[in-house]
Amino acid sequence: MRILVVEDARTLADVIAEGLRDQGMAVDIAYDGLTAAEKLDINAYDVVLLDRDLPGLHGDTLCQMITARDERAMVLMLTAAGTADDRVRGLTLGADDYLAKPFHFPELVLRVRALARRRPAARGRTLRAAGLELDPITRVVTRAGVPLHLSVKELAVLEALLRAAPAHLSSEDLLEQVWDEHADPFTNTVTVTIGRLRRKLGDPAVILTTPGVGYRIAEQHGHRGV
Repeated sequence: MRILVVEDARTLADVIAEGLRDQGMAVDIAYDGLTAAEKLDINAYDVVLLDRDLPGLHGDTLCQMITARDERAMVLMLTAAGTADDRVRGLTLGADDYLAKPFHFPELVLRVRALARRRPAARGRTLRAAGLELDPITRVVTRAGVPLHLSVKELAVLEALLRAAPAHLSSEDLLEQVWDEHADPFTNTVTVTIGRLRRKLGDPAVILTTPGVGYRIAEQHGHRGV
């Protein structure tokens, strides 16, 4: 899951980003509206956390630009303007949710995950393949009913592969979806994470490698929500 935090209060933006990264999300930051617009043209995001009162390009304008796209991100307006009229205005502009500052961080995480689930391109809630089950909300993974204990990055990589199945994801795809724009494209972190994940998933192998193409989930039995 890739998130864009658009917030001109740098300390708050950095705290939000770090907290979401701790939850296994890939997070980019823009401290003004123009930078956010540039990042949105380059990267595909699942959710945008958007402050309204932004320098460069107002958050209301940016929101309308996002919601006008064919394959758009979900928008969570995160602002100090928390009256009923403010919420109505934000939702009228096309925002999918609205959270007033100050906020409780666990609530923010739940709202972000809920929005990502509602995104038109998103799959159903529980992801299943090759005896694996992953619930993106509870972050519980099992194989043949046995719980697996994965790190946040291992879980995020597995979720990305399950969502993409039966297609392949390259190392570059995984860097974009699971890490963030600061990830070194020449790093071996994807290979290392895949190696640890394979060991924890056990035999028979669930993650297959096609040289020159990327990684995919084996024995896809279907993706459906519950």
